Amino acid sequence: MEFKLIVKKINNSLSEEETIVFQKWYDESDLHKAYFNKVKENYEEEHFLIDIEKGWESIEKQIKSVATKKTGYLKYVAAASIALLISITFLMKKDKIEEIVSPVIANNNIKIGTDKALLTLEDGTVVVLEKGKQYISENLECDGEELVYKSSNKAKEGIAYNYLTVPRGGKYQIMLSDGTKVWLNSESQIKYPVTFEKGETRLVELVYGEVYFDVSPSTDHEGAKFKVLTESQEVEVLGTEFNISGYKDEDAIYTTLIEGIVAISNRFNGIVLKPGEQSITKIGGKEIAVHAVDVKSATSWRDGNFYFKGKALKEIMNVLSRWYDFDVVFENKSLELIKFRGVLGRNQTIEDILASIKNSSIINNYEINNKTIILK
Repeated sequence: MEFKLIVKKINNSLSEEETIVFQKWYDESDLHKAYFNKVKENYEEEHFLIDIEKGWESIEKQIKSVATKKTGYLKYVAAASIALLISITFLMKKDKIEEIVSPVIANNNIKIGTDKALLTLEDGTVVVLEKGKQYISENLECDGEELVYKSSNKAKEGIAYNYLTVPRGGKYQIMLSDGTKVWLNSESQIKYPVTFEKGETRLVELVYGEVYFDVSPSTDHEGAKFKVLTESQEVEVLGTEFNISGYKDEDAIYTTLIEGIVAISNRFNGIVLKPGEQSITKIGGKEIAVHAVDVKSATSWRDGNFYFKGKALKEIMNVLSRWYDFDVVFENKSLELIKFRGVLGRNQTIEDILASIKNSSIINNYEINNKTIILK
């Protein structure tokens, strides 16, 4: 039986035919039952589901070789072998046997994301920002990786706004004139004032995408509040770190608080988040849901990693497609709901990323053609 059926069973995504195959395997022996239960028990542990199919096949052969022994001894071997298999999970990848079926790579034009953005000035001028290219003007300067606005508090006389747009395959960092640091993920756009009015609420708009804020405290700005507007909610902070994700192809806004206090509201409700909590505001909805979350899963992108904690493969590929700028096709639709766990570096090539997923036995194979990935 293929190991991926065990994963699909845990995720309740087996087809009728696969259910029959799995159940037959499961009922064959107590060893199979024990192995399945051990995998299920450890499935939520980080890095567990890496590459244990080959390990299982090897252990199973060893156990079968002593099948003629006493039942008690066989049970001991089975339990010990399963424990050993779990303990060597991290080592198996290094000794993995070469897959018979190799990926099909044709004209791979998928590149690792980099620092790049488009700056739209108040007069409509668009400035291309990219790594290794400097840009300096009267009130800002850019070293190619970060855009920095000069500190200023304007008197109340009207505010000029800029837009920063990060395309697919890009990321960028900006320091606003009040000292607030902002990181933009791929396919994101924010609108913000060139300078903030003295004593007035500091207002920034997340037009779409994902942004991490490290807000300059209100105590440094005569008590001026800091607010972030999105399509369906308003976030008010006093000095804190938080992440907001609201992509155009998603039906909700996700706000994750790392430290400090934020108040989130829409036209119908309002809540206060505590560190380690995430709110979910449905587009056009009334309720604001709140639950505890591992903040690494929401903020790892800022530190150069993908942190997937039991996410469905369809969602994972959607995240990857923004950073590497590709289209994805699921040749086998049942793969979309299979979950994967792991931490992957954003500086890896797409082939390395796909190899990690393939080695986990989640997918049988994949194909890259120009900027399209086909999962099989």
